[in-house]
Amino acid sequence: MNIEVTSLSMQPEKLTEVASAIQVIANEDIQRSSALSLPQALELAPNLQIAQANSHSFSITARGFSGLPSSGGELSNKLLVMIDGRSIYSPLFGGVFWDVQNLMLEDLDRVEVVSGPGGTLWGANAVNGVINIQTKSARETQGLCVSQEAGMTSALQDITEMRYGGKISDNLYFRIYGQYFDQERSSPGDTVNRYNMAQGGFRMDYYPSKANTFNLQGDIYSGSENDLSNLTHTTGQNIMAHFTHHFSDQSNLTVKVYSDYTTRDVANAAKPSNYNVSTNDIDIQYRLPIGQRQSILMGAGYSYVQDMTNIQALNPENLPMPEASGFIQDEITFVPALLKLTIGSKLLHDVFTGYEVQPSARLALTPKKGHTLWASISRAVRTPSRFDEDLIEPTGQSLSPYGFVSEKVNAYELGYRLRLMENLSFSFSAFFNQYFDLRSLNSDTSKITPTLIENGQDAESWGFEFSGNYQATNWWRLRGGYTFLRKNIWATIPSVLPISPSFEGVDPENQFMLQSIMDLSKNFSLDLMGRYVGELNAIAPVSSSPTYFTLNARLAKRFTHLEFSVIGQNLLSAQHFETGNYPIHRSVYGKITYRF
Repeated sequence: MNIEVTSLSMQPEKLTEVASAIQVIANEDIQRSSALSLPQALELAPNLQIAQANSHSFSITARGFSGLPSSGGELSNKLLVMIDGRSIYSPLFGGVFWDVQNLMLEDLDRVEVVSGPGGTLWGANAVNGVINIQTKSARETQGLCVSQEAGMTSALQDITEMRYGGKISDNLYFRIYGQYFDQERSSPGDTVNRYNMAQGGFRMDYYPSKANTFNLQGDIYSGSENDLSNLTHTTGQNIMAHFTHHFSDQSNLTVKVYSDYTTRDVANAAKPSNYNVSTNDIDIQYRLPIGQRQSILMGAGYSYVQDMTNIQALNPENLPMPEASGFIQDEITFVPALLKLTIGSKLLHDVFTGYEVQPSARLALTPKKGHTLWASISRAVRTPSRFDEDLIEPTGQSLSPYGFVSEKVNAYELGYRLRLMENLSFSFSAFFNQYFDLRSLNSDTSKITPTLIENGQDAESWGFEFSGNYQATNWWRLRGGYTFLRKNIWATIPSVLPISPSFEGVDPENQFMLQSIMDLSKNFSLDLMGRYVGELNAIAPVSSSPTYFTLNARLAKRFTHLEFSVIGQNLLSAQHFETGNYPIHRSVYGKITYRF
């Protein structure tokens, strides 16, 4: 509960004081889990709905609207994801291509998962939540780390990783890393499970004085994967610079600049295609105190996104998508250590819908140490993607002839966070969301392709999230949570097709996660993680998925510089279905890690 988070105020604050439903996945939680990739590490957040479609596709969302199950997560478009402040949103579908988001899990500092809107600070598409992934500084990753993982059964996967960190002077640190993995076919005739990727990168942290910090980091990757009858090649590069100047403990200036370029080439004999996206972004934030009880945070940003494609179903094929934004947030302390109000709003302008406003208000009451009662009301928007606005028929006619407007949500939340004892803490939040102008598939018998994309649906969702952390002894810790979600989507115009609600998301009502971290002896550990996910009830012809329970295990032996571990995933059954039509198989891996 004393962990400091930054996702809600863009400055470090204790988890006990945050007026939001936020879960933190710490580095130890990840290292002591069976996770071999970033999406698998996110399964440790009980407030996320995660389903694996195949070896390289995941559906990840918060509070529902995960997209059509067979899409493999590409239509899950109401969650904003950032890596060290760099957005990994794709303008093609509005979601995240998780197959190219690979990091050395060893170098993650923490993952902050906010369920609920975050548009006031973070902008469009933070409708149902924000995932803020933060890596360690180069100063924290000194020395050599090498690991090798190899599959023993089922879907064979080999992962090789190496990182070296050093320092050039007493205030200048660096690290470089490289990784390669190869996911083989899991059975004869398997056409969607082959997946390999090579990636490398660097980070440099410079501390010229106590008041100034500067870091520069970048990555480059290349890989390929099977997708039914297609072979997709992916490449990408990014570089980011981040500068912070502290005027005082309460005032600072932050400037962040990054450039990102990605490509996806689909080798299809009938219709080969490619999609290239370049993003250049700058963000400036300034914090200053007003008196003793107010803190103002303001900022402005500009992003220039340009995509280039030969996908004939898009018109125009190449589109510049500039976006400008500004925000202001005021944190008012009415009674020190007791009552705090945070209000603010973000104004943005994008190429599709023009100006959008995203206000929020959060109130936190701390009646005594370790207890926080909070409530919030907020508005957020999802701006259109190329899929929503620019799809055309073979005749050249638009599938969105009336124009696609932003999807909107009004969210109401109430939560309570408490620490009953030094070794026991809980968090509870309830929510009610109202959605307007949701995407719909509409019939149009006058067209050659009798389907239109419009804003023909509204919805409501409600539920609650519960999580806890218990340090039972000095050698055993438990963490986990339960999420209940229910939603209702209805048509606002008669021409909406019956498949439209399933197209927006088929989500479980109930899910539960429990992680056990246990040191059997000084250098011998056993770690378990179980997940229960309720049935996905879809509307035909979309396939439903039955309830499933998975159990992962990790058994490790540590020496001075070496660690040997055996990892098992999905141990309770030979295979099960999570989303889509591809089974997820039982897998067992061996791993060797050397740290010096």
